[in-house]
Amino acid sequence: MNLLASPFESIEHAVIWLLVIFSVATWGLALLKGVQFSRLKAQDRKFHKQFWAASSLDSAAQLAQEQPGAAARVALAGYAAIQVPDGAQANDLSQSINHQDRLERALRQQILRERRSLETGLAILASIGSTSPFIGLFGTVWGIMSALKGISAAGSASLETVAGPIGAALVATGVGIAVAVPAVLVYNYFLRRLKLTAADLDDFAHDFYSLAQKSAFRVLLHPVLKSGAGAGQAAQKVKDAS
Repeated sequence: MNLLASPFESIEHAVIWLLVIFSVATWGLALLKGVQFSRLKAQDRKFHKQFWAASSLDSAAQLAQEQPGAAARVALAGYAAIQVPDGAQANDLSQSINHQDRLERALRQQILRERRSLETGLAILASIGSTSPFIGLFGTVWGIMSALKGISAAGSASLETVAGPIGAALVATGVGIAVAVPAVLVYNYFLRRLKLTAADLDDFAHDFYSLAQKSAFRVLLHPVLKSGAGAGQAAQKVKDAS
């Protein structure tokens, strides 16, 4: 009987330990995502305050380079799309081609990059929340099979003989549910925050587009942006952030 019970018990223990790992991963992701969203909210709040205090869209360009955060990166992508290269004039015919479409595409693509960054880890939480109950149920079924084999080998089916092994097998289902519930709650919470953050970025992109429209979708390079690699540095920062 011990030879038969050993592999069954090993599977039960493996299921429990797998659920424990899932639980640790859930709370670890909850902590990391909480820090990420909190830091991003503070960064965007600071950038918005300074951006809207600027005298013009041109003068706010330096803020997009200096400030971290999703909103700053969206603004930086917008500046990279509509800025006039060094040596060109804002009224040159070549500088009026497709700036509107280029700006709209740049803003949309950067918002998608920010969404992908914020979505990191959410798929893991969703997977843990949806699979943990079934993994726990698998452990319970396996435990019941092990218990029935033990009862059959013992030749006794009294309540004392049945209740102990069956009760122990049901623990796996309880653990699976206990792991799944926090994972689902954490996933829904951060999915909500993701949608709110994306909506805020959409609103800012719309406001940036309106400001750029007033300047005919052309912005002269800020003096700071002209130094060094200029537009190349701005494009590289957007690429690195994504």
